[in-house]
Amino acid sequence: VQLQASGGGLVQPGDSLRLSCAASGRPFGHNIMGWLRRGPGKEREFLAAIDRTGGRITYTNDVKGRFTISRNNAKATVYLEMNSLKPEDTALYYCAAKTGFFDDASRSSEYNYWGQGTQVTVSS
Repeated sequence: VQLQASGGGLVQPGDSLRLSCAASGRPFGHNIMGWLRRGPGKEREFLAAIDRTGGRITYTNDVKGRFTISRNNAKATVYLEMNSLKPEDTALYYCAAKTGFFDDASRSSEYNYWGQGTQVTVSS
């Protein structure tokens, strides 16, 4: 699976941003998809995951209520809508795909395929 993330940029606190991740290769509907990030000087952090049909979604507490993950299987694309952005959201954002079960989708080590990342900077 090849993953191409886009949509990052420089925004102000309180702004919104929508990230996209286009997939190719393995049939998109076979993959559980996730968004993760690595902030400056921080460990890689799980943000959100969505199962193959979109019926199950999970978020880390830090972004619950602010970020929304969704997918369009016909377009082989997963999205991350980010609202009320904070300076601490500044990070390199990755989309990733995994096989297997959804129950371990919050573990970054379980992802088999990774995109190159898109930078999000939140600053006034």
